[in-house]
Amino acid sequence: MAVKGATPNGKPHVLMMTMLMPYLRDSLESKFNVLPLWEHNSNKDEYLTSVADSVRAVVTSTGSVVDKKLLEKLPKVEIVSSFSVGLDKVDIEYCKERGIVATNTPDVLTDDCADLAIALLLATMRQICSADRYVRKGCWPKQGDYPLSYKMSGKDLGIVGLGRIGKAVAVRAEAFGCKIKYYARAEKDDVPYEYYSSVLELAKNSNMLVVCCAYTKATTKIIDRRVLDALGPEGFLVNISRGGVVDETELVKALLECRLGGAGLDVYENEPHVPQELWNMDNVVLLPHVASGTWDTRRAMADLVSGNLEAYFGGKPLLSPVT
Repeated sequence: MAVKGATPNGKPHVLMMTMLMPYLRDSLESKFNVLPLWEHNSNKDEYLTSVADSVRAVVTSTGSVVDKKLLEKLPKVEIVSSFSVGLDKVDIEYCKERGIVATNTPDVLTDDCADLAIALLLATMRQICSADRYVRKGCWPKQGDYPLSYKMSGKDLGIVGLGRIGKAVAVRAEAFGCKIKYYARAEKDDVPYEYYSSVLELAKNSNMLVVCCAYTKATTKIIDRRVLDALGPEGFLVNISRGGVVDETELVKALLECRLGGAGLDVYENEPHVPQELWNMDNVVLLPHVASGTWDTRRAMADLVSGNLEAYFGGKPLLSPVT
């Protein structure tokens, strides 16, 4: 891969869309000229114009949009490196059209995401957070034993999206004696689990539903009212995918009307805003998009972001290219 003209100090200019962990920024600054876009929120367009002819790479994450409109302002960009697995905020088709390569951070966050899915199932079904508050507020000696909750072990678990993370969730759930079922675009030959070609049918035959699929046009609001009603008043939903995969309005209604047993959510439709109706529900666990939020994983993600850029500008094979 040919390396194009470098800057006077030999370091390519990298546009950093948003403030990310210092570990990543320090790593990037040791190898590149980092241009922090988030420090110019009051005059982004003016700033982009001033650096347009020098930016050769963009570093982004789930909180920023790298679309055609942005990339058209940056004619010299050659690579977009995402601090994320999901690429719903990056216009991959336009990147391909322009010959811009893209990378993300798969595999390194699989374990954390799968761990959190199981944690959300347990926390929601056993009402761990609510029970903790019950003790801390001094309710136990005054109001007696905490109400009964639901068992997770041995139940039917439906997984929406059986990619890396979905398979890791399945392996963990097997240890709880759960019967694994799944929905995917096509049946997998390498798993022993029961396949459903319809999310609705999967929900009808599951006690719990974990959403792990990619966020695309095809999966937008794939968890709709029909699916929620199919899960029913003793069914539980966990979403570690993207907020837009679930019809959030219908989810709130289902919970308010007791048509769904509970929900464990790490992602939302309009982050960081979470529907206030969910705040005080004892059968709902709310997390601030932290599925990959451990020091171990975030450092590994940062190493991939930096390593992909270093490989590209060094004329070496990319570590995790998006194909």
